[in-house]
Amino acid sequence: MKRFQLHGMYKPGDMILGGLFEVSLFSVIPELSYTSEPLQPTCYGFDIPAFRQARTMAFAIEEINQNTDLLPNVTLGYNIYDNCLILGVAFRAAFALTCGIEEEFLMDKKCMGPPPLLGIIGDAYSSHSIAISNVLSPYRVPMVSYFATCSCLSDRIKYPSFFRTIPNDAFQVRAILQILKRFGWTWVGLLVTDDDYGLNAARSIITDLAQSGGGCVAYVETLNNYHDPVDHRRIVGIMKRSTARVVIGFTHVDHMLYIIEEVIEQNVTGLQWIASEAWTSAPVLQIPRFMPYLGGMLGLTLRRGEIAGLRDFLLKIRPDHDPNYSQGKGMVRQFWEKIFQCRFLPSPQDKLNAGERTCTGKEDLDSIASYYSDVSDLRPEYNIYKAVYALAHALNDMLQCVPGKGPFIGQSCASLDNMEPWQVVYYLTKVNFTTGFGDSVSFDENGDATPIYDIMNWVQLPNRTAKVQTVGDIKKSASAGEELKLDEERIYWNFPSKKPPRSVCSESCPPGTRVSRKKGEPVCCFDCIPCTEGEISNETDSMECSRCPEDLWSNPQRVRCVPKGVEFLSYQEPLGISLTTASLLGVLACSLVLGIFTHHRSTPVVRANNSELSFLLLLSLKCCFLCSLLFIGRPRLWTCQLRHAAFGISFVLCISCILVKTMVVLAVFGASKPGAEGSLKWFGSGQQRGTVLALTSIQGAICTAWLLSASPAPHKNTVYQSDRIIYECVVGSVFGFAALLGYIGALALLSFLLAFMARNLPDNFNEAKFITFSMLIFCAVWVAFVPAYISSPGKYADAVEIFAILASSFGLLGALFGPKCYIILLRPERNTKKAIMGRVKTNT
Repeated sequence: MKRFQLHGMYKPGDMILGGLFEVSLFSVIPELSYTSEPLQPTCYGFDIPAFRQARTMAFAIEEINQNTDLLPNVTLGYNIYDNCLILGVAFRAAFALTCGIEEEFLMDKKCMGPPPLLGIIGDAYSSHSIAISNVLSPYRVPMVSYFATCSCLSDRIKYPSFFRTIPNDAFQVRAILQILKRFGWTWVGLLVTDDDYGLNAARSIITDLAQSGGGCVAYVETLNNYHDPVDHRRIVGIMKRSTARVVIGFTHVDHMLYIIEEVIEQNVTGLQWIASEAWTSAPVLQIPRFMPYLGGMLGLTLRRGEIAGLRDFLLKIRPDHDPNYSQGKGMVRQFWEKIFQCRFLPSPQDKLNAGERTCTGKEDLDSIASYYSDVSDLRPEYNIYKAVYALAHALNDMLQCVPGKGPFIGQSCASLDNMEPWQVVYYLTKVNFTTGFGDSVSFDENGDATPIYDIMNWVQLPNRTAKVQTVGDIKKSASAGEELKLDEERIYWNFPSKKPPRSVCSESCPPGTRVSRKKGEPVCCFDCIPCTEGEISNETDSMECSRCPEDLWSNPQRVRCVPKGVEFLSYQEPLGISLTTASLLGVLACSLVLGIFTHHRSTPVVRANNSELSFLLLLSLKCCFLCSLLFIGRPRLWTCQLRHAAFGISFVLCISCILVKTMVVLAVFGASKPGAEGSLKWFGSGQQRGTVLALTSIQGAICTAWLLSASPAPHKNTVYQSDRIIYECVVGSVFGFAALLGYIGALALLSFLLAFMARNLPDNFNEAKFITFSMLIFCAVWVAFVPAYISSPGKYADAVEIFAILASSFGLLGALFGPKCYIILLRPERNTKKAIMGRVKTNT
């Protein structure tokens, strides 16, 4: 291979440290014709910050050479190259560092060439580091990068000799996610470079966001490694149309320059930028024209450090001290022309262009204020400083090895004369020292340093200049993971509200609702569906609503479960009061009739057709009215058991009396026929009482069997009305309840039929017509009761049953005793035996 034309700086020494820096921001790669020898790439756009980084490496080596405690008998030299941001150039520079810069060289297992290479500081780009490490790893040449962050480089199987003093992208991604979480930004755009640095970061961000549920990526756009105005216009158009207000830029400085130019062209404002460490501190972006768009940016940057004596060293540089000065390709020469805006003339015959001035090489650096001499914010430089010292300490530890106690085969030690690169790698893994700034430097099993980032904020000053301020930091803690410290009061927000923007696809679902995913859209885009009745959600963005326990119900806001309302027919509500009043009026009416009958017990109307049964009938009707009160109030075991038993027995007693009275009427008029006089002996007072007792005892036996087999009991009904607990009495045995009602119905039907048969008998002497009418009312009420009871909910079922009891009781009381009270109180002239018997004769 031919000698490479590389721009760099060189200093001889016993051991050489190589350095790869992107001093040139842009390059032109000539097209390959395949017919002639290809031309060398042209590099331009001198980057002063990168040059200062290269000079920091030189300073660290000078400081080590002057340190009598560190490598006292060894002089370190350096060979620093500009990689021009091109992988091919970086590759060539790495080959030159590894195998020398002779006209021809050959790569074999051990590259020979004076002096030996201790290690390489760099490359800054992850893609470059990956490619170079793939080639150098078999030879175990140590590489210590100060800026390559790709997590893939932590793979010790693929990259066993790669180390770095910067946190890897996995930590950087987690740090960015912590910032997103802090401000509730769940809908973000992502710009990444089309290299390992950007693509690996994009995969990590998308995967970590999906796994944590902390947000979604609205769009992912890859930036080409060359200037493509059409593609940049398309990307910025997507940013402009997107609802994502937060944009993460995992890019390099040159890519951001192109994008921001297009952002200005399309006037895309209102974006909150989050920068990766690659461009957070880039001065080239901190210009007044960019600040209306980049102001307020939050970004991660390397830990700031202090390096004593660096400024004085930087100011001592002179073009004529550069070995490449005479060849016109040295870095120092390019720096001098850039910072003083002048030009060295290759020969006296050359002429300057209009507006140019000649560089003398004697200009005073200290007389101008520039980024180069400002050492107040050393970040990449501090990492470079630590990287150089790490290699120096590794070599120092190796040289202090005691023969016979060494770590290698046969407890041997390595020496400066026969040193192998893998031996340096071994000591590099063990290195542990503290910088003058107080930071401890060591590497973990993956070659990574202890991760820590400062969080920066770009402040737009009134004159549109930029001020970069530190507003927090994030570091890895063994106990708490990533620890984020952020001073939110100091953050400058480039929005009219001066507050953090909202960047969500869908607003959070408040408590009382649940998230409903939109089909075909990211998980961050959703609708908020209110919880149904009986369900609650007491958290924001709840994925599902929780059902309340059986005795509880959701409040109107659906955020908590409250005790369900209790429903039963109570004495305090209007319906209960009305039914209670009606029941007591019925009892009072029965008492008044009973009093009237008692006072007029010797009159013919009262004595006709067994007055004893009339009194017993009034008492049973009073019990019917009273039993309705058992259906009012909160159901309890004893009221549930007693209400139906009392109801059944009271009505059977009542119907039995009516049935016996009807039978007596039929028997009396039947005995008036010739030859039937003996039938009356079966209807004496004793037989009547016995019949009533027997018929009532049958109902008592039915109730007893029912209560013993399947007793009615109180029950909390939560099915009929979900939001209320209905206290009710379950019948226990449907058969028992049906037998009770069926027996009452059978007696009532029999009474009705017998009374109907006796309806044409003389009505001055018997009650057949009134009994017929009363039984008709009774049967009509209870026939209507069945469907009404079944269809009535909750307490209204009890109200229907009470109404049926009261209606049938009032019907019996009015039909049977109303006419008699009318005669006794208003027509006393008809309450005589003569009047009754006279009517009989007339009818006969």
